[in-house]
Amino acid sequence: MKQNKQFEIQLNEDQAAHLLNILKIRFEQNMQRHKAMQWSKIQQKLEASPTKMWSLHEMERTGGEPDVVLHDHITDHYVFMDCSIESPSGRRSLCYDRKALDSRKAHKPENSVLDLASVMGVELLTEHDYYELQAIDSIDMKTSSWLFTPDDMRKKGGALFADKRYGRVFVYHNGAESYYASRGFRALVRV
Repeated sequence: MKQNKQFEIQLNEDQAAHLLNILKIRFEQNMQRHKAMQWSKIQQKLEASPTKMWSLHEMERTGGEPDVVLHDHITDHYVFMDCSIESPSGRRSLCYDRKALDSRKAHKPENSVLDLASVMGVELLTEHDYYELQAIDSIDMKTSSWLFTPDDMRKKGGALFADKRYGRVFVYHNGAESYYASRGFRALVRV
C-alpha cells in the first residue's frame, strides 16, 4: 500500500553517518524489538537507500525514534517504525488530511497528517501495524496517534486513531478535521 510520494532527497555524508550511529545504538539497546536480526545486514540496506535514509532522518528529527521492528522475508525489506514512547512530539496538532484541513474555517493547524507523511516519504501506520508495535512496546499511554484510515470511512468524514490505556490498546474514530496537542502520528519506512 503506497501512501506517499517519494522525493529524491539525500543526506550529506556527515548526516548519514550520524543517523547510522543513532540507529545502531538504538538497535543494540532494544534487542527485544528484533531478536533474530543482524545490524550489519540492515546497515548494508540503509547505505544502499539514500532516500529511505532521508525519511528515517525526518522520523528522527520529529521525535519518532525509529527502530527496525520487522523483517519481511518475502520482499527482504526491513521495516522501521516510530518507537518513541509517546506520539512523536514534532508531529502533533495535525488534522488527518488536506480535505479536513481545508474544511476548517478557524483555528487551522499548520498541516495535515497525510501531507506531512508524504513530504517525509513515510507511510502512516495501519491498525494492524499499530497492534504489532504495541505487542513489542507499550506506547501512547499519555498520547494518541492517527492511523491510516480506509477510504470508505474517510468518505463519511471519520478517521482512526489509537492509544493504550488501562493495559489495553484502543482504536477509536474522530472527525478527520479535529486535532489535539496530544495526538500525532506514527510512521514506517520499508528499507
